[in-house]
Amino acid sequence: MTPPDPAGGAALLRYRPTDPAAAPAVQELLDELGLGRLEPEDLAGYGGRNDNWAGRTSTGARVFLKTVARAPDGTSGELDRALSFETLALRLPPGSDLRVPEHLGSHRPGAVSAYRLLPGARSGAEAALDGDFDEDLCRTAGRAVATLHGLDPRGAGLDEGEPPLPPLDWLEAFPWSALRDRSMGQIAAWKLVQDDPEVVAALRGLRERERAAPRTPAHCDLRFDQFVLAEGQLYLCDWEEFRLADPARDVGAFVGEWLFHATCAVFAPTGGGEGSQEPAGFDLSHQEVLRRGGEGLRRHLPRVEAFWQGYLERRTPDPGFAERAVGFAGWHLFDRLIATAQAHATLSPVARAAAGIGRTLLTRPTGAVTTLRLHPPTGSTR
Repeated sequence: MTPPDPAGGAALLRYRPTDPAAAPAVQELLDELGLGRLEPEDLAGYGGRNDNWAGRTSTGARVFLKTVARAPDGTSGELDRALSFETLALRLPPGSDLRVPEHLGSHRPGAVSAYRLLPGARSGAEAALDGDFDEDLCRTAGRAVATLHGLDPRGAGLDEGEPPLPPLDWLEAFPWSALRDRSMGQIAAWKLVQDDPEVVAALRGLRERERAAPRTPAHCDLRFDQFVLAEGQLYLCDWEEFRLADPARDVGAFVGEWLFHATCAVFAPTGGGEGSQEPAGFDLSHQEVLRRGGEGLRRHLPRVEAFWQGYLERRTPDPGFAERAVGFAGWHLFDRLIATAQAHATLSPVARAAAGIGRTLLTRPTGAVTTLRLHPPTGSTR
């Protein structure tokens, strides 16, 4: 994600970044942009799979720089996709519902990009945890995502390749190269998928329906931490997976984020007396799990509905869109539990609960459309 300006008082966890001298392309890009050198005093890094640097330069500019993955031949599909979005973003009118951090420039050989830091900002993931990603913000997010899906992609050089997830060839068995890099927890999570013929069939069917669906510009990696709040505005970041794709992917991912959030809350510690907390509820009875889960779903469904209504205010989806979105929400739950299992040897109750919800959404998407309040647009005959 593009993080907030550390001078703005953001509450995100900061790290000591990699020495910029170890990435010469960083300084080369700053030189090309005439921004001077990074000042070491307030230089910070933020979590993520790629090296990144945030801080002030010797010219007084506040910038965020990050690297993305490169192939052995030096090319970077991630950077190409991100830059194709920046080309398309130039077409956004002033005051657009879709707001993005200002892109200052990129260094192709080093796969490094520079953005202007957003003052006083924080991530959408933090806002969701704090309860501040409210219905109004969700409606705003829905309008932003619909605006993205409504952009004219002609001439922007968008990637037309199929999104890599879920990887259909992994539904039967892992390639050895992938198995070596997975934790025991992730292998156990994948076995939940591979050992369930109904889930495998549902994922294959979802990919078939996706191929037949209309394609639009789509983020294809939508999570809470891809949103940033700054000065009362909501921004969308991280475009490395951007491409022409089924727009239902993005809607399903946003819905899936709230469902995963609600699932985690079932087992979260609860407040006891003053100054104390009860431990995480991994030994809850089945009835207590259902009770907490129902409460969480009721708490978050208005946010899902607000997002969907905001989306419909800016775009009319195709028939079958809501069912595909539910299916992608189901996959998102599996995707999140696989990602969070990276540091574990076994699956937690949270992961197993998420898998159960994801299975229901994948195998019975039509019935879940009403439950999740993804009602068809007014006047629709679907």
